[in-house]
Amino acid sequence: MNSLLEQAKQKRSFVSSELQIRAWDDIRPYFERLLAFNIDSDAAMKQFLADRSELEAVLEEDMSWRYIKMTCDTTNESLRDSFNVFVTEIDPEIQKQSNLLDKKCLESPFFQNLSGDYGIMKRAMQQREALFREENVPLIAELQTMEQEYGNITSQMTVEYEGTKTMQQAAVYLKNTDRSVRETVFNLMQNRRLQDEKVLNENLSAMIAKRHQVALNAGFSNFRDYTFKSLCRFDYTKEDCFAFYSAIQKSVPPILSELHKERKAKLHLDSLRPWDVDVDPEQKAPLRPFRDTKDFVEKTIACFSEIKPFYGQCLKLLADNGYWDLESRIGKAPGGYNNPLYESNVPFIFMNAAGTLHDVETLVHEGGHAIHSIVSAELPLVEFKDLPSEVAELASMSMELISMEHWNVFFADDDDLRRAKKAQLENVLSVLPWIAIVDKFQHWLYENPTHTAEQREAEWLRIVALFDGENGVDWSGLEHIRKCQWQKQLHIYEVPFYYIEYGFAQLGAIAMWKQYKEDPERALEHYEAFMKLGYTKSIPEIYEAAGIAFSFSYEYVKKLADFVYDEIKKLG
Repeated sequence: MNSLLEQAKQKRSFVSSELQIRAWDDIRPYFERLLAFNIDSDAAMKQFLADRSELEAVLEEDMSWRYIKMTCDTTNESLRDSFNVFVTEIDPEIQKQSNLLDKKCLESPFFQNLSGDYGIMKRAMQQREALFREENVPLIAELQTMEQEYGNITSQMTVEYEGTKTMQQAAVYLKNTDRSVRETVFNLMQNRRLQDEKVLNENLSAMIAKRHQVALNAGFSNFRDYTFKSLCRFDYTKEDCFAFYSAIQKSVPPILSELHKERKAKLHLDSLRPWDVDVDPEQKAPLRPFRDTKDFVEKTIACFSEIKPFYGQCLKLLADNGYWDLESRIGKAPGGYNNPLYESNVPFIFMNAAGTLHDVETLVHEGGHAIHSIVSAELPLVEFKDLPSEVAELASMSMELISMEHWNVFFADDDDLRRAKKAQLENVLSVLPWIAIVDKFQHWLYENPTHTAEQREAEWLRIVALFDGENGVDWSGLEHIRKCQWQKQLHIYEVPFYYIEYGFAQLGAIAMWKQYKEDPERALEHYEAFMKLGYTKSIPEIYEAAGIAFSFSYEYVKKLADFVYDEIKKLG
């Protein structure tokens, strides 16, 4: 094994290096020892927390590897069974014992005496303990199993066009300069999704009902309000989310309308259809940022090295030791993620590359997460490294834009580089209304838990219409497709309410990129300063360390959106 990997790995002093986790009884003794631990001094309290953190790191990494292996091959029943054993048989017992450990801490005067970096941990622990209900333990375990069904279903989606293609591979054809090809493949993809429309609706309805019961058990009237508490959203409210929607609705669609007009004119079209939004508006061949996976890896490492040599070393560490799975293939779960591994202190990157610009955007995004994991690895407790998404996504989305200044590694031709940057910036703007739509939709889902599938689809179309600008994309005749476009968003199924964070972080990332363009060295100092904090400060304080604001005001959003639009116009 790479010596750097050995150096990064957390050393065990509490948990046996020989531990093999097959059942709850294998780890029960460690919880019993912690519950019996005599906390009679400040030093004893810190030792207790260190031992507990070590156990948490071991357990979370074991569960993470089961998840990683399962998503890399959803067709392997033994891998799925291994994951399900953990979430249905082992994790419920961990939750119960962890609640007892939280109580032990909260009842200790030595825990209350802790100050400084422990403040964030304290409030999170108080929140967990207040929300814990033993009757929710089996429900949460059932939900974890149900949530994986989305990946099982969507990983099997393929279309037949010049051979069998995954959905990611088929999407490449939406950049083809032949409009008839684009329309054909678009319809093939959407018709394939429609085959599972009913089952995906039924799955979500079942999860909404179960999630609603979890909320009722914990004393909440709806799952939205419960989730805001369980996600420890101390630094903003649901009203702030509403303010975000309003600011986006006022500032971004007008810009997108202008971009759509420009695209329609360049393509010489009377109507811009959904299969026309990804093709190069100048009718140039699709960008090819890399030849194959080896080339992709080498170029990404080179790009990160240009930003800072250490960042390239971080990605090389992952590449050299198999800590990522990049290619799209049948049977592999959709999407992409960076999974922090708290004992290895080296994360795992998962994605579905198909040879497009989007793949570059995805890997630099996940690479930003990876650097964050590595930079914050020295923090002493898992609680300090377990990041809220508003902070984690700031690192990844900032890296998307910062790295763009070094995409010459992927695009030697100046015009290709210009096209790539313009496409990236247009995506930065277009994703903001989508984030607002998805989050607003989720609020409705859980405020109205007994709704029907038909009501759900009608509400989706109503919300989408709020963010549609004039002269936008023409979906006429495709309403049967558009009404279930939300089914493409895995977050709705697998991690409910985890999506608005991308919107907040996108605003922060634009501000970080603006800094980088003005003063790269100072911007990177801010970038690393906030990453090193982990989650030892509040979200506004972390954004302040990054040199930016944690704001959702219309004035702030419009200023950033206009900045991006100005940069797009400079690219021609």
